[in-house]
Amino acid sequence: MEGRSLLTDFSRFYVLLLLYEGGKHGYEIMSSIEKRLGRTASPSLVYPFLKLLEEHGFVEPSADNVGRKTRTVYSLTAAGVQFCDRLFSQFTNIVSSAIEPSLQVCAHCGCRVYKDAYIQRVRGEDLAFCCKYCARSFLRGTKGGA
Repeated sequence: MEGRSLLTDFSRFYVLLLLYEGGKHGYEIMSSIEKRLGRTASPSLVYPFLKLLEEHGFVEPSADNVGRKTRTVYSLTAAGVQFCDRLFSQFTNIVSSAIEPSLQVCAHCGCRVYKDAYIQRVRGEDLAFCCKYCARSFLRGTKGGA
């Protein structure tokens, strides 16, 4: 099954992300979406999606007794984890290609800085650093250079 046919919006993607963290019941998923994203997820989104994931063998329900209540906890199966790994990898590639033009590379340690790089003039050239400490270390290594 392709990710596109199963995943039609960001809310469902986020449900998968929550399940990837560990087993959760439906209300816990809805509460987490509201708390973390500030938007309401309706039962009409969550439960049919959980059922679809179950039908495809990506989640497995189990009963969790809480007092007098029994809740159904949904956990990713091995196939579900593999599906999420592929999906998250694709998502990472998409996000990376979108932000790549905005990245600067630290002239000292080589890490990538998305925004607010520390700029230091070295030998007449503005160089980007991730922080002032890398800039200082770089300058010590080039014997001053400003």
